[in-house]
Amino acid sequence: MKRHLIIAAATLGGAALLGGLVATAGFIPIAASSGHFALTEWLLVFSKERAVSTQARGVTLPRLDDPTLVLRGAGHFETACRPCHGAPDLPRQPRVARAMLPPPPNLSERAPQWEPEELFFIVKNGIKFTGMPAWPSQVRDDEVIAVVAFLRELPQLDATTYTELVHGPGGARQNQHAGTPPRQPPPSEPLVSLASHEPAPRAVQISCGRCHGIDGQGRGTPAFPALAGQKREYLVAALEAYASDRRQSGLMQPAAAALSREAMHEVAAYYSRLPPRSPRQPSDPAAVERGRTLADMGDEARRVPSCSDCHGPGPETRSAYAPRLAGQYPEYLELQLRLFAEKHRGGSEHAELMAFVTPGLTHERMHDAAQYYASVAP
Repeated sequence: MKRHLIIAAATLGGAALLGGLVATAGFIPIAASSGHFALTEWLLVFSKERAVSTQARGVTLPRLDDPTLVLRGAGHFETACRPCHGAPDLPRQPRVARAMLPPPPNLSERAPQWEPEELFFIVKNGIKFTGMPAWPSQVRDDEVIAVVAFLRELPQLDATTYTELVHGPGGARQNQHAGTPPRQPPPSEPLVSLASHEPAPRAVQISCGRCHGIDGQGRGTPAFPALAGQKREYLVAALEAYASDRRQSGLMQPAAAALSREAMHEVAAYYSRLPPRSPRQPSDPAAVERGRTLADMGDEARRVPSCSDCHGPGPETRSAYAPRLAGQYPEYLELQLRLFAEKHRGGSEHAELMAFVTPGLTHERMHDAAQYYASVAP
């Protein structure tokens, strides 16, 4: 028995030494152009699939058929996923991606083979040795869920329906190659504001407007916040916070980081001069009244100050860095309040003030405040 153990130990030691020599000599094939041995590829794929299946257990997802979720996910897919995985409006997968090892899969074909919980795990955590990155912000599960919702819809999309999801009805993908002027948006999203006849900055044309709208109305859906009429100082501070990772968002961080400081100011100034979103007829009048009381009076028992002192409505508010909330989508406002309460929402130094407010807000109070602000004019 002792002899067998000595032989086994010697064999393992020799194998380790041989492996070290091969690695030191630089003979291990690492070139993507060389491909994998069949056994190596099988082992890698099998290990990946088993790991995802096991580690996705315990993930709980909401309903994924919400059109708002799908729309949010579509915007990110166009920006971040399309360059490697392709899209329904492309005849073939991008050339550079085809030369990767392993090549990124066509998600129209591959996504249905994963369970939604598995897709969530992959999108959030990425996969080592594949080029698939983790989600830029690990605390924004709501954004990851939106991408999963879109991936579940992707196999049913053709070129037309995909383009409409990403750019709106009649939209066309903007040419974003460096040095190439962007094509004009369709008539449904004019470059000229009816109020100011002001041309949209280049960044709005090729990036911001795809989600927030050229008119700043958030494409008429709570998938994206309305920016029209928002304070210029607040918008600049928000973009700077996203770009520096002080405000968490896997959707906004890459977009903001791609903007120069000058472009940030141009975007903020443009949106601030557009007519703000009109208030909507409240669907829950009782909630609106409760929210009005909270906004005007606060809640002394729960140490919640008045919202209106900082956020209006009204032309005069305490700080230029406190956003205007009137007319905003209520779903977006609720989400931001939840993120503050969970300590997942950063921003400029002024955002820290909300850390003293949200602990006293129940989910019902958040709903009430959001419903009220959505129903009033700026």
